[in-house]
Amino acid sequence: MTWLIVLATIVVVGLAAYFFSRVAAGRGPRLVECPENDEPAAVSVNAVKAAVGGRLELSRCSRWPERGQCGRECLTQIERSDDGCLVRTMVTSWYDGKSCVMCGRAIGDVDWLDRKPALAGPDGGLRQWQEVAPETLPTVLATHRPVCFDCYVSETFRQQHPELVIDNPWPDATRQ
Repeated sequence: MTWLIVLATIVVVGLAAYFFSRVAAGRGPRLVECPENDEPAAVSVNAVKAAVGGRLELSRCSRWPERGQCGRECLTQIERSDDGCLVRTMVTSWYDGKSCVMCGRAIGDVDWLDRKPALAGPDGGLRQWQEVAPETLPTVLATHRPVCFDCYVSETFRQQHPELVIDNPWPDATRQ
């Protein structure tokens, strides 16, 4: 009898893990080329329906509500793409091999939970990724430069509280 309980528990945990992994895979904005105007559009997939039914359905589009009655042909782009057109994947690959424009250190692996890198715009202004509309991603990636988390935090503090910042006037002895 005990082995039946253990087996049932393993099956339930396995099914739950499978379900939640499918839901997690459906999360996050995606960037597609709108078939109507060949412009970038940010879409979101209904993760629960994708996990349960295995079929994709849009839950949000940057062109809605004006174009809410479109044919949803963009879903084929998501289905054909290995990463499902996820914005996070595109941004992560953009940082690959890049260095911070402020300190010169390699960005390295992107930590999207704790130490998110940022962007320096053409005007020198700093931005975080949550300030970027996904549909503007192609333009942003072409015009902005990478900034590491440490430089973003220190420069933002410097800009917001210049009265609290003292620059070290002595040369750094460790860099000789």
